[in-house]
Amino acid sequence: MTQQPVDYAAYLARQLAVQQFNVASYRLGDEQVWVKKANTPHGMARYRVLGALATLFGLPVLIPVPNLGGHTAIATEVQRLRDLAARGLRVPTVLASQEDGFIMRHLGRPAEQTPSLGNEIEAAVPAGPEAVLRLWLQGLRAIELVHNQGTCLSQAFARNLVRCPDGVVGYIDFEDDPTAVLPLPLCHGRDALCYAHSTAIYLRQCGALEDARPLWAQWLQARGPALQEVMDQTMHRMRFARHLPQSRKLGRDVQRVRAAYDLLRP
Repeated sequence: MTQQPVDYAAYLARQLAVQQFNVASYRLGDEQVWVKKANTPHGMARYRVLGALATLFGLPVLIPVPNLGGHTAIATEVQRLRDLAARGLRVPTVLASQEDGFIMRHLGRPAEQTPSLGNEIEAAVPAGPEAVLRLWLQGLRAIELVHNQGTCLSQAFARNLVRCPDGVVGYIDFEDDPTAVLPLPLCHGRDALCYAHSTAIYLRQCGALEDARPLWAQWLQARGPALQEVMDQTMHRMRFARHLPQSRKLGRDVQRVRAAYDLLRP
């Protein structure tokens, strides 16, 4: 018996009317989908403060990219997912959308979780430097692939990179668009900083940080002068980080910043 095609738009409209959570997963026949609904709009006050601090310290790469929430965030994410898919990048397929939400296909197999690269890297720490470096390099190359397509991610933390069942790294979470606020080289620098901030601490924990530094330098050297200039200026402005403790004495976030600086410093 031939399965009838799913009317995704009608299904989306029904689920948005009753769905309690902002994001929820469902089974539709032999596929798994996610429905994302608009949340409460966000204010701009905190972004203005962060933007002023980034300007004060001469770090334009850290100028915040506003996520306004609500219908704006839905429209942004739908547009970004479709744009990235058109560039041949592995992102969830948007099946239908409306002003207050959209439905997308799961990147993995139905009923199976697609692990984030961040979780995989952390879990690989006990296995030693080789295992962690292999995963870390896979994420770095996945970011390179995005940059080579003339675009950027939204928040390139390792938690927003996922490993699909075929081993390809996919990308999720696109509620903001850095290219609407920053020139592309700064967007690429922002991606690099986000990835380093979310992974360098695990490189240090397994003893792989020093091995990763020349790999990062080779990656950056191949990216061209625009990104190199952004990173040189950023690391010069961030040289205060060399005085931060490597321990958790001042908290996990400070420890992450120090590890990222030690990874990326010239």
